[in-house]
Amino acid sequence: MLTHGQIWTAIDAIAARYGLTASGLAKRAGLDPTTFNKSKRISPDGRLRWPSTESLAKVLDATGASLDEFMALVGSTGPQPSSRTLPLLGVADAGHEGCFAPDGQPCGTRWDEIVFPDLPQQGVYALEVTGDSMLPTFRKGDILVCSQTAPVRRGDRVVVKTKTGELVIKELKRRTAKTVELHSLSPQHADVALPSDSIAWIARVMWVSQ
Repeated sequence: MLTHGQIWTAIDAIAARYGLTASGLAKRAGLDPTTFNKSKRISPDGRLRWPSTESLAKVLDATGASLDEFMALVGSTGPQPSSRTLPLLGVADAGHEGCFAPDGQPCGTRWDEIVFPDLPQQGVYALEVTGDSMLPTFRKGDILVCSQTAPVRRGDRVVVKTKTGELVIKELKRRTAKTVELHSLSPQHADVALPSDSIAWIARVMWVSQ
């Protein structure tokens, strides 16, 4: 039988695994930032408050975590994320030829490294924002942790590489068999629609250090 403490411990652990605080996880899931605060877990009269199944579903959707991954954390002793070394490259350099393999995996000698809390996905790397073209969403110096294997959904921030070598970072607006529509992160730049067959790969921005 699942206990109140086990469920909340698993929520804390999934937040830590994805480099988030409890309030950051709630915001990522589209919930009130205080939803997972420790003060909300017990009511003023001492009754235990449980997270709703809807809020848990939103957490899994927002992080890309599976139900099995979440359940594996139930009963752990607390959020103790391991770390890993991620390849790091500036956004301005990422468009250069030879920085990515055809499948979108980092390659070449331009990459640096950073230490980051471990993520379950493979093909994870980090891009550092080097200019102002994505203001106000992303600022110079922000680190974007991207996954080549995480599922991509409408509303996700994504890195898109075209077959002609262009690399853009935008929000996925709509995707069909023929077209990928992308919403600009800056009001200074227009939205774009690209033919699906012109795209080499799409990676999802999983986490942002701001």
